[in-house]
Amino acid sequence: MQFGNLKIEGFAGLAPMAGVADRAFRELCREYGAAYTVSEMISSKGVTMGDKKSKELMTLNEKERPAGVQIFGSDPEIMAQSINSVLETRPDFIDINMGCPAPKIAGNGGGSSLMRNPELAQSIVKAVVDATELPVTVKMRSGWDFDNINAVDIAKRAEKSGAAAVTIHGRTRQQMYAPPVNTDIIAEVKKELSIPVIGNGDVIDGQTAALMLEKTNCDFLLVGRGALGRPWVFSQINAYLNEGRILPEPPVSERMRVMVKHIKLICEYKGEKIGMKEARKHAAWYMKGIRGGAEFRRQAGTLETLEQAQELAFRVVVENQ
Repeated sequence: MQFGNLKIEGFAGLAPMAGVADRAFRELCREYGAAYTVSEMISSKGVTMGDKKSKELMTLNEKERPAGVQIFGSDPEIMAQSINSVLETRPDFIDINMGCPAPKIAGNGGGSSLMRNPELAQSIVKAVVDATELPVTVKMRSGWDFDNINAVDIAKRAEKSGAAAVTIHGRTRQQMYAPPVNTDIIAEVKKELSIPVIGNGDVIDGQTAALMLEKTNCDFLLVGRGALGRPWVFSQINAYLNEGRILPEPPVSERMRVMVKHIKLICEYKGEKIGMKEARKHAAWYMKGIRGGAEFRRQAGTLETLEQAQELAFRVVVENQ
């Protein structure tokens, strides 16, 4: 897939996920074959005000590239003003969030609430495109609710305003993350646009990736929750789509090795005190579906040091031999 002057090698990238897709996770997913990564969503208003947290969220390193920075907001002028600061982190592209369903984002006019205001959505895309020479992509949902499925209209407006690609998460804002994923709307958008269309929603392995591509004819995929505690999902997707091979889930010992590596990276970037608090949820995801998982996940929720995480990983492996 190519959008703007950026050529992407592969089938699937890591979707932007607030509180999850930080530098450590993006780097790990790239190691396993994610074609590109996207930052956690960043407030354009926070960027223009010089917010320290926003600056940290924008930080990219070479191991996660190609990588984009995702911004959100409801004011075209502020969105455009934020670009100069965003460019300081040298992203490969900029992504506009029109899909976040969280009440604190949508309730303030950003994220998926833009699906209810096509004119404003179009103005935001144009403002951002005019503010940078980098490719600008837009991530949206199928619509606000089942009575307002308007991704085709929003996507066409985005293309008209200069967007280089659009991502369609095949759920409405009303659904949040509940089934089903509407692959028909992704297919409709693909038929109507000349720029690349990226499919998103419930891609969890090679077979579901192939099914999404077959049903929608989309150009590329983004994987979000399917990568939680499973960064190797990108290897599974690549193996299946390249060679038709089905890679099994790694054994528990390998899962725990990757978990510890992941937690070490988080602590390296954020310090052990903050890093371990954030590592707890990741540890719980890595332990999903294993013997004794409920108790191990409870213990993961109390982790305070890297040494404790290593000890827990060892106990999990012993219990599952």
